[in-house]
Amino acid sequence: MPATSTVTVTVPATTANLGPGFDCIGAALSLYNHFQFSLLEAPATEKLQITVTGAEAAKVKTDDSNLAYQAFVKLYEYLRQPPPPVAIHIDMQVPLARGLGSSATAIVGGLVAANCLAGKPLSQVDVMQLAIELEGHPDNVVPALLGGCRLAASSLKNQPQRRTEGSDDDLEGFGWEICDIPWHSSIVPVVAIPDFELSTAEARKVLPTDYSKADAIFNAAHVGLLVRALETGNENWLRAALQDKIHQPYRQSLIQGYEAVQQAAVAAGAYGTVISGAGPTILALTDVTNVDAVVREMAAAWREFGVKADVRAIAPDTQGAIISA
Repeated sequence: MPATSTVTVTVPATTANLGPGFDCIGAALSLYNHFQFSLLEAPATEKLQITVTGAEAAKVKTDDSNLAYQAFVKLYEYLRQPPPPVAIHIDMQVPLARGLGSSATAIVGGLVAANCLAGKPLSQVDVMQLAIELEGHPDNVVPALLGGCRLAASSLKNQPQRRTEGSDDDLEGFGWEICDIPWHSSIVPVVAIPDFELSTAEARKVLPTDYSKADAIFNAAHVGLLVRALETGNENWLRAALQDKIHQPYRQSLIQGYEAVQQAAVAAGAYGTVISGAGPTILALTDVTNVDAVVREMAAAWREFGVKADVRAIAPDTQGAIISA
């Protein structure tokens, strides 16, 4: 048995895209899933035991299709080692299929735990690359791993050396440049989490395959403005920067009451709202003065549609995945 036979990884929820930053910008939030991995002593009669607690525990798979376990196995495959028998306990606090990065927490939790139990042979950059390959895009897994608000851009020129070859992953061959985006202390995130789900796959199906040059230019300009707005807290910049023409115009029809909730938030003093990740959670950005009104009015707007929503101000997370052995 290694010196460390049990490890717990605490991973934050994330809000991805932030409007125009589709598939490249995400921020970690102070809402957490906890993943405890314990190596089973030989001779283990089972290779895997999974238990889950939390409000949506019954929805989490407890066989080898569990995403945290798949990530755990992925790292050992990368090392060309058989995965050891393991018991996993998951405490779920991040709601599933709500656009808050629940799948990213599982991927990061499984990879980080495996790396720790294997003696930490991989660097954080290696773990991050594996996480991006598993998730398919960087906007959730990068802030879940690192904390803070992050912009991820692919890079072929500065591709890191990989230890394995022949992967079929679409992202194989890409290195990543990760840029932290300072988050001004005056900007308060408010999440409005409805009591219905929306799968990422369904939200991606409604997106077009091609965009006009005008829409591409619009989003490029607004991503640049968003980075500066988050850093400075400039209110006018924030109001403009959250606009998007790549994904939100197509996805909002999948979210019952979207327009009413958005208008209620802005009328209550929010700078604007965005769809968190693939939705259906709606994220508002506001200041301390208006936060209570924004929370109250977003919840009230959804109630008009018969939707119960958990609406709350939530602090950004700056630490990312935390390991305790």
